[in-house]
Amino acid sequence: MSDRPTPNALVWLLVSAAVIALDQLTKAWVLSSLPEYQAIPVIDGVWNWYRTYNTGAAFSFLSDAGGWQKYLFTALAVAISGVLAFWLARTPRRDWRTALPFALVVGGALGNVIDRLIHGHVVDFIQWYWRDFYWPAFNIADSAIVAGAVAIVLFGLFQGKPRPRAAGDRSGARE
Repeated sequence: MSDRPTPNALVWLLVSAAVIALDQLTKAWVLSSLPEYQAIPVIDGVWNWYRTYNTGAAFSFLSDAGGWQKYLFTALAVAISGVLAFWLARTPRRDWRTALPFALVVGGALGNVIDRLIHGHVVDFIQWYWRDFYWPAFNIADSAIVAGAVAIVLFGLFQGKPRPRAAGDRSGARE
């Protein structure tokens, strides 16, 4: 047995950095290329580029609250990212089912924090729709948060299922 510690999953924060970089690069493109509030069809009938801004949280929650929500959502994102980074430090590096979703959430959360700190709002630009139903516009950071959260739930549901015992196996049974 070696006394060397098991490498932790903090290296997965490189995924977070990649999410932040991709998010900020796409938002810089949007701010320099797309007109505000004008739909640019990508796939007609389903998908537009649509530059808009969100001062609230998911689905524009609290977007008209007067400005204090920017600080609340920034503090929440930083706190949640800190907790997830702490858990990554305690997670074995090879446990990608834990590390990858945490890294996606951290990258997405911090990508939107950067927007709030620089612009006072989050830049959104991906709009999906069907006929007269329009999904709220979102961005790369939002996509990473949702993908990470879904993966946390799915991996949590299907992880650690007890193995069925073979007939006659009494291990773990009380005498």
